Amino acid sequence: MAKISVFGAGTWGLGISILLHNNGHSVTVWSAVPAEIEMLRKTKEHKNLPGVKMPEGLCFTDDLEEATREADLMVLSVASVYTRATARRMKPYIKEGQIIVNVAKGIEEGTLATLRDQIAEEIPQADVAVLSGPSHAEEVSRGIPTTCVAGATTQKTAETIQNIFMSPVFRVYTSPDVLGIELGGALKNVIALAAGIADGLGYGDNTKAALITRGMTEIVRLGIAMGAKVETLYGLSGIGDLIVTCASMHSRNRRAGILMGKGYTMEEAMKEVKMVVEGVYSAKAARALAEKYQVTMPIVEQVNQILFEGKPAAQAVEDLMLRDKRIEHPSLPWE
Repeated sequence: MAKISVFGAGTWGLGISILLHNNGHSVTVWSAVPAEIEMLRKTKEHKNLPGVKMPEGLCFTDDLEEATREADLMVLSVASVYTRATARRMKPYIKEGQIIVNVAKGIEEGTLATLRDQIAEEIPQADVAVLSGPSHAEEVSRGIPTTCVAGATTQKTAETIQNIFMSPVFRVYTSPDVLGIELGGALKNVIALAAGIADGLGYGDNTKAALITRGMTEIVRLGIAMGAKVETLYGLSGIGDLIVTCASMHSRNRRAGILMGKGYTMEEAMKEVKMVVEGVYSAKAARALAEKYQVTMPIVEQVNQILFEGKPAAQAVEDLMLRDKRIEHPSLPWE
């Protein structure tokens, strides 16, 4: 049995906490919001996980020092916009070599740093790893079979995470390609916004299939330019996560996109969803990375114009459809 601390009491943090508790580990959940901790202690429920009861024995605290004390493993599950600040607060309590697994997804707008790199910058003494894949909290919290990939700089760390998380309902693979795992998880949220916008406009399966396929092309294009491995991007944390996020109503990115397709502004959509919509924060970073690495990402570009420049969603789709003619795979030769 491992002693595990989960930082972040949102739906994903709680879904992971339930999984780890059911695996026989001692789990403490930390939140920066005392009222959230008090609610969880009293009701054993979270409003965004209806019908899910927190198991007895799961501990809750808003005391950061208490949460970090003697933990074998730390799981960082705060929204991406709070990752750096939370890591900075944690630093004084982190011992040399402490394994921290980041399970959030995103890219920092100002620095273009991945979440793993942000944590490593703030807590250089830690061994920072990632866990990602097609894994809605609503399903993990109910024990629905799910598969993810753990990425770390050493095989030993990745296998430690694999052993702790593995269960009959949660299968974990390992990978050394931390960058690829993070890019897949962050960029798919931007494409999921586009898929949701298409749904909100009343378009059909053909449109969504095109957005998923061409969106994946954009993710791979940028990922390879940045040094990620194509195998990772076509794996669980890339195309696997992209499919589930574009197709499911559990996806807050898709739901926000649907609302924007129906005419909501970005701010109105985020308010209606009532949870952090990570794709909104990653969209500007994705555009900046495309410019930095001189990579063409037309879907990402149109999403940015809808989100931040007031472009009508229907016009954005038309502009995508009427782009200059292209060969699908330029590397394939004609006979």
